Amino acid sequence: MKLASLYSGGKDSTYALYWALQNGHDVKYLVNVKSKNKESYMFHIPNVELTSLIAETTGIPLVEVFTEGEKEKEVEDLKEALSKLDIDGVVCGALASEYQKERVDRICRELGIESLAPLWHIEQETILRDTAKLFDVRIVGVYAYGLGKEWLGKKIDDSNIEELLKIMEKYEINRAFEGGEAETFVFDAPFFKEKLEVIESEIEWDGISGTYHIKKAKLVPKE
Repeated sequence: MKLASLYSGGKDSTYALYWALQNGHDVKYLVNVKSKNKESYMFHIPNVELTSLIAETTGIPLVEVFTEGEKEKEVEDLKEALSKLDIDGVVCGALASEYQKERVDRICRELGIESLAPLWHIEQETILRDTAKLFDVRIVGVYAYGLGKEWLGKKIDDSNIEELLKIMEKYEINRAFEGGEAETFVFDAPFFKEKLEVIESEIEWDGISGTYHIKKAKLVPKE
């Protein structure tokens, strides 16, 4: 099936893309929505500029969709972009958000194409553990009590995942960050030909929440 992958660079959209490739689908495009609204209901914001490097290392063309981020209008902006692509379906990394999945499903129905959500309702701790094992996943935004500045830019791996899960349990944080408690970005995956390396970064922290801004990055060979 010829697919467009809704891709933010985060762990969930990367996992959905990985699933599509592993299952023999022909992923024709990575579709990244760049919203001017930091409070977007639909789309991941931090470091989305780096998706151009992911497109380069995977060899999958990137389609950028620019939107003001107005509620519902941003969905129509995505629909318009998808309508111009020669695809049979869309794959996305929706886990539990009915809001997001219903809108992607509706767009696909209206365009007469398939909507694939391979992670839908999979146990969220499983998603966290699987993505940490498969990918180089780093936290690029924290927006929940219990997650401090020290987590910004940190890779989720065997050295800290149990600590992270304890924090999630104590502060009732969704184990896949599905409630927007944090944002992630994937710097390496099995299907990347090269990996991302950070050259310059900056942490923005207001005492409660913060973002790890990657100001400059490049692709480097895998060891």
